Amino acid sequence: MRTIVLTTAAIIALLPTSWAQGDSPSQLRRIKYDAFKPGEEVAYVLHYGPINAGTAILKVESTEKQAFGQSLLRIIGTGQTNGAFNWFFKVRDRYESYIDAHGVYPWMFYRRVDEGGYKIAQDYVFYQHRNYVNNGAGKKFETPDYAQDMLSAFYYARTFDMRNAKPGDILSVTTFIDDEVWTQKIKYVGRENVSIRTGTYRCLKFVPVVQRGRIFKDEGDLVVYISDDDNKILVLAKAEVLVGSIKMELTSAKGLAHPVAKIK
Repeated sequence: MRTIVLTTAAIIALLPTSWAQGDSPSQLRRIKYDAFKPGEEVAYVLHYGPINAGTAILKVESTEKQAFGQSLLRIIGTGQTNGAFNWFFKVRDRYESYIDAHGVYPWMFYRRVDEGGYKIAQDYVFYQHRNYVNNGAGKKFETPDYAQDMLSAFYYARTFDMRNAKPGDILSVTTFIDDEVWTQKIKYVGRENVSIRTGTYRCLKFVPVVQRGRIFKDEGDLVVYISDDDNKILVLAKAEVLVGSIKMELTSAKGLAHPVAKIK
């Protein structure tokens, strides 16, 4: 944990000195949204087949850190395996994204992954006003306008207006992942009621458009259910992967900006 704190502090300290004096992001995007707010915390249980394998938590926090005088929000995502599953495949993952509170795009992204001994450490600094990312390892990569990181992409997608969406519509978010630009695409399927351990929810159903042969065999192997309300939180995700089946299920939600679409 000490290493995490020091590394994050070092990234933040770097930012003001690396931007040229007179630089201004005044023309950058500002959008109106109210899907989430500081204090939101959503928790999940992860199933691997019939086994309760782990937990995941997503948080939205306020922060005193700023970029060019603009307010930021801190998004934190953590995931870990539990109990006996640690002996089989231990996971300790942590993601942090500092996003522009007005434009919902990242200025900093931090990733620490330890999955069965496979480790990833990434410290990205996004220069949104100059269209590039510094990957923290001495390399710069050109990016399109408002490129997202893998965590902020979900929160940006939550700002989409789905009231007039039609089945078959494709939503796209451009992200910078693992030193490359990738456009994530997800297809809207329709509305469906979903029953899980915490109750029954009205949901929007999506099928991500995936790259075959990487994680999923076919497009339909991953199904995502998002609450059909103004929060648009993840309720359930089910995946058939090359080595089995995985399910991520909502267990608790607090600090939401709106009532959740739960059927009593």
